[in-house]
Amino acid sequence: MGPFYAVLGNNLVANIVNFTVWFALTFWVYLETRSVFATGMIAGVYLVMTAASGIWFGSLVDHHKKKTAMLGSSLASLALYILSLAVCLLAPAEQLKRIDGPLLWAFIVLVMIGVIAGNVRGIALPTLVTALVPEDRRDKANGLVGMVTGIGFLTTSVISGFLVARGGMAAALACAIVLTVVVMAHLISVPLQEPEPTTPAPEDAKPAGRVDLMGTIKVVGAVPGLFALIFFAAMNNLLGGVYMALMDAYGLSLMRVEAWGVLWAVVSCAFILSGVLIARTGLGQNPLRTLLVVNLIAWAVAAVFTVQSSIPLLAGGCFIWMFLGPYAEAAEHTTLQKVVPFERQGRVFGFAQSIEQAASPVTAFLIGPLTQFVFVPLMTTGAGADAIGDWFGRGPERGIAIVFTLGGLLGVVMTILAFNSKAYRQLSTRYAAAPA
Repeated sequence: MGPFYAVLGNNLVANIVNFTVWFALTFWVYLETRSVFATGMIAGVYLVMTAASGIWFGSLVDHHKKKTAMLGSSLASLALYILSLAVCLLAPAEQLKRIDGPLLWAFIVLVMIGVIAGNVRGIALPTLVTALVPEDRRDKANGLVGMVTGIGFLTTSVISGFLVARGGMAAALACAIVLTVVVMAHLISVPLQEPEPTTPAPEDAKPAGRVDLMGTIKVVGAVPGLFALIFFAAMNNLLGGVYMALMDAYGLSLMRVEAWGVLWAVVSCAFILSGVLIARTGLGQNPLRTLLVVNLIAWAVAAVFTVQSSIPLLAGGCFIWMFLGPYAEAAEHTTLQKVVPFERQGRVFGFAQSIEQAASPVTAFLIGPLTQFVFVPLMTTGAGADAIGDWFGRGPERGIAIVFTLGGLLGVVMTILAFNSKAYRQLSTRYAAAPA
């Protein structure tokens, strides 16, 4: 498994680069504009691009060697980060601070495309788990993948906070360019022995890079309950878009950007702890049950961790949320790796990514304006402040908090319904019966 560990480490650095740019952009835009609407739109742009590109990226992964796909991903990000840095340095500074100006939004989209190009790696890596890791160890390998994500979040939040505080977006983009070059040079040197891309049957053949949507739908539909799993993940992401759109604004309303970055780094240690535990103990005989159990706990925590304006309560809630995240992701990946043929896994992972993310932009685009213009006034001087303000609190930050509470309660109800569904029982049976 030596090559797998080398690719895992390479992906770690690549994740740090892309997460740093994404976090830095969100921090920088909020600090320049003080607009929850703007941070919500950034989350929405990210999610729309992720949903739109997932199926195509999956086709690229299946039609090329995984190493080639990952190198192409880094090359695309590098070119876009260089172009973004040029805009950042050459554009009038005041134009990049105007929330109603087209230059700011063009810059945001350009940066986000560079970040999105890195998603090819996220699709290629779980297919490499299938190719390089024995079936009885894949759940543990998927735990390591989650741990890498956690390390990326840990280092990213600190790096982003200090880069934005000291040098703005120009510093963040310059750092990303240097590290992307290092990542590409290292990956080129890794001797990765992987299966050749499988030649499809004549009736299923598509040119490299083409989106084979109908064939992918057939593969997903042939596994009872698999569509339901993807739909459940999509609904999770629908509610998760609330937290993506508002979490930084909520945290930055309680503390300075450097402190928020450090706090995010500390609670991100939960990702690492979770990944280590999964790598040692696995996910049990039924990963789907594990997926639903951790979702139920996570949403219950999400309903209460902002009931008061408390940094320790916020930190504890985020820690539990992040600790459970790798369990859910590893459970979904382990299931797909066993029930989907290897030659189709890139497309199925890409399809799942697109469907799962398709709902999130709706939340992200709506929740920023809805929070800014409905819930913030509601909890500042409106009926909500009059009704529960004495114990829940009043003000703009409390308007964000009430949105988190409502989202968590909806997540609890949704998970209980999934636990009692026919699709859950069907897919659990299929997973247990599938050959290694």
